[in-house]
Amino acid sequence: MRKILLVLLALALAAVPAGPVGPASARAEHRTTHTITYDQYSLMIDGERVWLWSAEFHYYRLPDPGLWRDQLEKLKATGFNAVSLYFSWAYHSPAPGVYDFSGVRDVDRLLDIAEEVGLYVLARPGPYINAELDSGGYPGWLTTQLGRARTRADDYQAAWEEWFDHVNPIIARHQLTDGGGSVVLFQIENEYDRDDAVYMEELKAAARADGITVPLFHNDKGRNLRWASGPGAPDLYATDTYPAAFDCNRTSFPAVTDYRFLRPGVGNRPFIWGEFQGGAFDPWGGPGYERCRTMTGPTFERMFYGNNIENQFTVHNIYMTYGGTSWGWQADPNVVYTSYDYGAAFNEQRELTEKVPVLKQQAYLVATVDDLRKTDDLGRQPGTDPEIRVWVKENPDTHARFYFVRHANPTAASSNTTAFTVDVPDGAYTPTVAVNGRDFKILPAGYDLERQRLVYSTSEIMTHVGLGGRDVALLHGRAGEPGETVLRYGSEPRVEVRSGSVTSTWDPARGDLRLNYVHNGLSRVRITAGGRAPLDLLLADGDTASTFWRVDTRSGPILVRGPYLVRSAEQHGATLRLRGDTDRTGPLEVFARPSVRNVFWNNRLVRDATVPGPAPVRLPALTDWRYTRDVPEADPAFDDSAWVVADHTTTNNPTKPATLPVLYTDDYGFHYGDVWYRGHFTGAATGISLTAGTGRAGAWSVWVNGTHLGTVRTGTASGNQTSTATFTFPDGLLGADNVVSVLVRNMGHNENGGSNDNHKAPRGLLAASLTGSDTALSWRIQGVRGGENLTDPVRGPQNNGGLHGERTGFHLPGFPDHQWSPVTLPHTEPAPGISWYRTTVRLDLPRDQDVPVGLRFTDDPTRHYRALIFVNGWNLGQYINDVGPQHVFTLPQGILHHQAPNTLVLAVWSDDATTGGLGQVSLEALGNYTFAPANGTSGIP
Repeated sequence: MRKILLVLLALALAAVPAGPVGPASARAEHRTTHTITYDQYSLMIDGERVWLWSAEFHYYRLPDPGLWRDQLEKLKATGFNAVSLYFSWAYHSPAPGVYDFSGVRDVDRLLDIAEEVGLYVLARPGPYINAELDSGGYPGWLTTQLGRARTRADDYQAAWEEWFDHVNPIIARHQLTDGGGSVVLFQIENEYDRDDAVYMEELKAAARADGITVPLFHNDKGRNLRWASGPGAPDLYATDTYPAAFDCNRTSFPAVTDYRFLRPGVGNRPFIWGEFQGGAFDPWGGPGYERCRTMTGPTFERMFYGNNIENQFTVHNIYMTYGGTSWGWQADPNVVYTSYDYGAAFNEQRELTEKVPVLKQQAYLVATVDDLRKTDDLGRQPGTDPEIRVWVKENPDTHARFYFVRHANPTAASSNTTAFTVDVPDGAYTPTVAVNGRDFKILPAGYDLERQRLVYSTSEIMTHVGLGGRDVALLHGRAGEPGETVLRYGSEPRVEVRSGSVTSTWDPARGDLRLNYVHNGLSRVRITAGGRAPLDLLLADGDTASTFWRVDTRSGPILVRGPYLVRSAEQHGATLRLRGDTDRTGPLEVFARPSVRNVFWNNRLVRDATVPGPAPVRLPALTDWRYTRDVPEADPAFDDSAWVVADHTTTNNPTKPATLPVLYTDDYGFHYGDVWYRGHFTGAATGISLTAGTGRAGAWSVWVNGTHLGTVRTGTASGNQTSTATFTFPDGLLGADNVVSVLVRNMGHNENGGSNDNHKAPRGLLAASLTGSDTALSWRIQGVRGGENLTDPVRGPQNNGGLHGERTGFHLPGFPDHQWSPVTLPHTEPAPGISWYRTTVRLDLPRDQDVPVGLRFTDDPTRHYRALIFVNGWNLGQYINDVGPQHVFTLPQGILHHQAPNTLVLAVWSDDATTGGLGQVSLEALGNYTFAPANGTSGIP
């Protein structure tokens, strides 16, 4: 049978997007080195201040390198200049001494892509990372160590040093400091709450010994100034916070916080958010990620990220910005299910959500306005309405000022208007500003905007660019609110209102041009003469401002308006080539240098200022299902002689078993997914008592001599880890020789955020004893092991558990299912246990379109079953019909073939003989966009 499985794997992996092995690209012969320094204001790269507006991205939750570039380009387009990368130890190491950095694990290639896209990298290899992952990112084999993790225990230290020795050299090759890439910061440990300075010093020393030369930092949980100074402290202090917490049922969030209390502890170093809330995780049975997205939506972003800008967090990492999918058995089941959408700005299928516009406005602001990178607090500015707080900051070099305006009571939601004094070198002024509901505004004054002098504005700056003979500035405000902008000129300029309703007033005594307007759509004002370069002033409401894209070219930045996404721009002489996505046919407007005469969009000449949208798509119905029952292990005649004998009488696990032998799955090398047990005994007994550790929302089923006794669920309430049941043997069931068969689903291991070895909480059977008898059971156990002999090295150890069908290859393309029974859905299962459903479906989607595809389950929630989802052999998730909340599963392009046949396989576990089976299953287009790959890349596979 193993030979058949290996043949199937070879066939299945022939089409797997493996990517290159080893270095992802040739390194430049002559590298340009760079310096990274810092002070209390910001990092400085080669002496220039930089505001790192960073997005957290997990490559292991997007299992196709072709999609890494897609998502990183989207981050860059929306204003992020940095990406934070956790490196998951478990993703790369199936066994001690065994490491894989190829295919979907090719982080060398990932770091190349980040550099090519133009993103700085915050590298975070742990060794412990948390991240709502099984064991917090620790490999399964680490659960059996005697020593306590996150300490100086010898076995733990040997293990993490081995991990560092493998991952750090890859990161080191991509450091900005030696010209190899764009890594600018390196994090040691994560949210470490113990006081072991020697351990932290060892981590620092190991990183330096492995060639890490960029500044080191640690992410302190909860702003407690742990590891800010003293022995064990790295170069920089970072912290994290999640002010809205993680109950996505909540309809409000707390007040913003003044974080200046951190300054004495941080000293002459910049404020760094190692993680700031960008969404929330959602547990089994939770409200769903759309609720999380609403909770941390645009209002949350304006309030909290605006407050972070005021507090000068010039390294600002948003966790998460794209969440992805915890495919296989990667998730910590106590906090998340398969989807790790997180309610983030980009959803699981890589689409821009309603959270992107505000993020883009803020990102463009800090990227454009250099003066914000170095500001001192001047304090609160009094106004006519004490309900409104106006805080003033000033750049000490340019004397530009910024007024941060919100309600004094940060939870207030009333509408107020205040007037306050703006005092800049140009003079003193008294603008009036409205604050409607929970809002946060950052208003500029005394600011050199390209070749213009902005005296003040009650609109916010989104961006501005110099385009040869003219300047273009985009200012924005809330729809329906009034705005006022004052510009300084040497003589009266000419004002031409090209669209919208804008009034202008000239003050010759001061040389001020005052513009008054209402933020409503887009108003355009052309201002010429007056002793300055021409200015195109764009005054927009927030929604309209979000239709603009700032794109860098070798000749400088340009602005583009209209498309769903603009990824890149290249100017060659009179030709400008734009690359991006559209979700519909629509207008294209370009603000570029006057030398541009021809514009190409995705390699097609733009005519009539219009770009095409995607062609409609239709997905085929899922038909021709084949079906088979699959619980041979429950048969008393089943041959389990090749299974592992479970006879351990001791364990390294800190939780000692209530009965012997030790039956913990990890102790026998089975770390992920389902595990079968068969217990043999002779003689009489009245029943059996069992306790199983499954993690939240787990399940286990029991058969005796082939008769199903029941299925037990571990609850979905927080903290549920184990479940216990006692079964009575029916009269006449036992014979001289008897077999108890138990199938246990390990939903995953706990994280170890408390540094208390919680990741070692045992899984599988924790206790087993017969009732009415002192007879001992002799046990055998079977699952799927990792290690050097890993059967499926490309998909890795977290792809499969120990179901008979997984061990036999039912889930793989090419498996001969012609003897299986044909069925149609919905289908009622006549018996409890495991059954398999297989079908193939050919897709023929347009190659130049990005069509995220999902798999939808529709059924009555009173039916009790769960299903593992395999697409072309890849385990893409678990559906639990009566728990939820997930009913649609993203099938990543590249795993799902968009122009080829696909094998879809569902492993269904029915709790009982009356409510099991499988409901309706269908493919669903979750989006539809035109797409053009980057030059020299394959784009979306």
